[in-house]
Amino acid sequence: MGCAFKPASAAFGMSTAWVEDPWQVAEHDFPRAAPPEQQLRFLLNYAILAPSIHNTQPWRFRIVGSEVELYADRTRSLAVVDPEDRQLIISCGAALFHLQVAMRHFGYQPQVRLFPDPEDPDLLAFIRQGPPEPATLLDHRLFQAIKKRRTNRLPFEGRSVPEAELHALERAVVQEGAQLRIVQDQEARYALAELIAEAERRQMADPRFRRELAAWTHPARKQSRDGLPITARGLSEWLGPAGPLMVRTFFWAKGQVARDRQLAEGSPVLLVLLTNADTPLAWLTAGQALDRLLLQAADYNLSASFLNQPIEVPEVRSMLRRWLATEAYPQVILRLGYGPPVPPTPRRPVHEVILQHRYM
Repeated sequence: MGCAFKPASAAFGMSTAWVEDPWQVAEHDFPRAAPPEQQLRFLLNYAILAPSIHNTQPWRFRIVGSEVELYADRTRSLAVVDPEDRQLIISCGAALFHLQVAMRHFGYQPQVRLFPDPEDPDLLAFIRQGPPEPATLLDHRLFQAIKKRRTNRLPFEGRSVPEAELHALERAVVQEGAQLRIVQDQEARYALAELIAEAERRQMADPRFRRELAAWTHPARKQSRDGLPITARGLSEWLGPAGPLMVRTFFWAKGQVARDRQLAEGSPVLLVLLTNADTPLAWLTAGQALDRLLLQAADYNLSASFLNQPIEVPEVRSMLRRWLATEAYPQVILRLGYGPPVPPTPRRPVHEVILQHRYM
C-alpha cells in the first residue's frame, strides 16, 4: 500500500492540492533537483489522468530507482462487460502513454519494455527515466492536452471536423502500431449506430450487466474518486442515492440505448481503432494508440467519448468486423466532434495507486 508523502514543494509554500487531487497538478511543482524516485512519483500525477473503462482506474505503479513498473490492478476488473480484461489493459496502455508524454515534456527520454516478465502477466511495462533529451513542440502540445482532455458524453455540434485533422489523427494511431477507420458518411454512421444499439440492447437485457454498471455509478454530489457520476448516465443529479438504483432498472436501460444511438447518429465522425492481433500485447498497444489520438484531438479542441458496446458483445463484434470488411480486431469505438465544456471525472491520488513492494 502507499505511504504518507510530503512533496518538496510544500517546503517552499507551493500549492500541494494535487497530492489529493491529481487534476490540480501544476508543472511548476516538478521537483527538478530531486532524486529520480521523487520526480517519477510527481510524473505519475499525469499518468493517472488517463481515461479508463467506467473510470475504474485499474492500474498500480511501483517505483524502483529511475524506473516505474506498471501493473494491471485486476481487483478492478469488470467481470461482465470485460471478462478478458481487454479494456482494463487498454486503459493501462493509456496511462502508460500519459506517463511517457509527461516524461518527455520534462526533458527525459522514456525507455519502455512491454510485458518484461513472461511469468507475471500483471506486470505490463517497465518505464525507465532515460537520459535528458530536449522536448519537441509536439511533446509540449501533447503534454498540455493531458489536462484539457475530457470524456464528453454530451451531444456534439453538427459542424464537421477538418479533413486535415482527421488524417493527422489517423497517422497518430498508425505511429503507435494500430489502425483507424474514419466513419463520416451519414449512411455509414447510421449503420454503425445500429450496431451500437444492437449490442447495447443485448447488454441491458442482462441484469448482471446493469448491476455492474450501477456499482461504478455514484450520486453526483458524492466525493467519490473513481466511477462515474449519475449525470454521465443521463440521470439528474437531484436523484441522489437513488441514481445508481435507477441504473439497475430496465426502464432506464431502454432509454439509455436510445440516447446512445442518438449520440452516435448525431456525431460528425465515428472512429474505430483496430489492431492486427487480439492479445494482451495488442491491447496495450491499442491503449497507447488511443491515448495519442485523444491527446492530439484535445489539442485540436475536439471532444470525444466511447461507444464500445459492439466490441463488448462477441457476436456483435464479429458483425462489426464483417461490416468493416477487415481481418483486424476492433478495440475501441469513439465519437468525435465539438462539444460543450464538461468537468473532469475524479481520480484517486497517487499515494493510493503506489506499491511499496512488487505486486502479487
